[in-house]
Amino acid sequence: MLQKYIGSLFICFLYVTASAQTSERQYNPAIDILHYDFTLHLTDENDSLHGEATIKLQVKEKSSFIFLELGGRKANGKGMLVSKVLENKEPVDFQQQNDILNITLKTPAKPGEIRSFEILYSGIPEDGLIISKNKYGHRTFFGDNWPNRAHFWLPCKDHLSDKASVDFIVTAPDHYQVISNGIKTEETELNNHFRLTHWKETLDLPTKVMVIGLADFAVNYPGEADGITLSSWVYPEEKDKGFYDYSLAAEILTYYNNKIGPFAYKKLANVQSKTIFGGMENASAIFYDENTITGTRSNESLLAHEIAHQWFGDAATETDWQHLWLSEGFATEMTHLYLEHKYGRDTLVYGLKTDRKAVLAFTKRSQKPVVDTTESKHLMALLNTNSYQKGGWVLQMLREELGDTLFWKSIRLYFERYNGKNAATHNLQQIFEEVSGKNLKQFFTQWLYTAENPSLQISWQYQLASGNLVVTVHQLNENLFEFPLELSIINSDGTKSLQRINISQKTKLYTFPIKHKPLRMEADPDCRLLFEGTVKESAE
Repeated sequence: MLQKYIGSLFICFLYVTASAQTSERQYNPAIDILHYDFTLHLTDENDSLHGEATIKLQVKEKSSFIFLELGGRKANGKGMLVSKVLENKEPVDFQQQNDILNITLKTPAKPGEIRSFEILYSGIPEDGLIISKNKYGHRTFFGDNWPNRAHFWLPCKDHLSDKASVDFIVTAPDHYQVISNGIKTEETELNNHFRLTHWKETLDLPTKVMVIGLADFAVNYPGEADGITLSSWVYPEEKDKGFYDYSLAAEILTYYNNKIGPFAYKKLANVQSKTIFGGMENASAIFYDENTITGTRSNESLLAHEIAHQWFGDAATETDWQHLWLSEGFATEMTHLYLEHKYGRDTLVYGLKTDRKAVLAFTKRSQKPVVDTTESKHLMALLNTNSYQKGGWVLQMLREELGDTLFWKSIRLYFERYNGKNAATHNLQQIFEEVSGKNLKQFFTQWLYTAENPSLQISWQYQLASGNLVVTVHQLNENLFEFPLELSIINSDGTKSLQRINISQKTKLYTFPIKHKPLRMEADPDCRLLFEGTVKESAE
């Protein structure tokens, strides 16, 4: 997803009970969800949701009970109340406590056994399903689950490590159009001006990207891109602007398809919505903030970012929250690469310089590494510059380190191997090492597990007697980095020469024979390195 206001974290979300559990509790390792069927009934009379969830799961540990997450009824009247739980059409005992639904099994479950439960529940969602009015005053319903807010309206295992296929069967007033994950398999008119709409996604998704969206949409089907059906879902008041803006999706999807690998899903819908994010990468149904439509295609980078997530974050999903950069850093870098492909290297360099400035400023405020294992409760705090801009820079430096051929070969293999699965940072490292034949332990350690960036003092002196240029590079960091650094030597006649040095020590001198004293020197002239530093001439 992309923050609503670039460069700032506009959300500070404090979780209640189950959401505030440690990551071990959220994992709920005793079960693996195989499939969800969510049958939901919504009306214009009130904000109550009436749901029936059928959940097929595999038991991983011997147990006499299982638990799921579901936002319970709160003092303000919001939350979900379970009325019945069935297994094999027979009622079973259950208990709701805070945001946990405990189900007592009539017969203990054995490891590997597959069980299925029906859960009947209702209530006003406290979060997750946002029921409100859009900017034109029309009532809307939009799922907004990231990071683990699905359980406020859906009984589920609400962690990104658990992926399952899903059906949404939605009954609602017939003036609404309903969008969701997957393919629409049914749309049936009912009595009293209601309509049933059934969307089916057969691929496994994490709950963070399982959604529905209901609004009075204008819908456009501009065609296909590489066999993938494209659609645009826009408020009728802005349909011309929205259809024009969203039509960029075809060339973006085609670029990623060619560079990364085949798009995982059967359709891609771009949806104007009420979301707390600038964009939210729900699988095959991306939700964009309602104010991002301009009719000028000025948000091309936003579309490129969210569409990149369909590969990285949705299809290939990080194993846990500390590896969020595998989603957001990838989407950031893929956006840069798409824009470079379309507009040239100058556009890439501008984006990298902007991101580098943001990363250096963020590091001064927050001494945390990209892979941050300290934050397991307030997960919104992970939507930060480390996950986005620094994560993107790490991939860009891998590209510089290995070259385009090995970089893209590694990216394609990573997606192929983890499409439909979960990956951690060490899995990505293994892929790049496998493809390149290089040991990248130092690279991954210093850029992803170290809460610093290189800070350099570079001084130079021309020795007239010997005709040598002596360059001294001093690392100010507590932890020493290893990286190549390019130096541009600018002569008084305007000519330039480029020297490439390898940095690994606290302080090191480098000597280059040259005919004349340089006018000045510039470090990293082509913007290939995430660093800060000064370059100055030293006195003889």
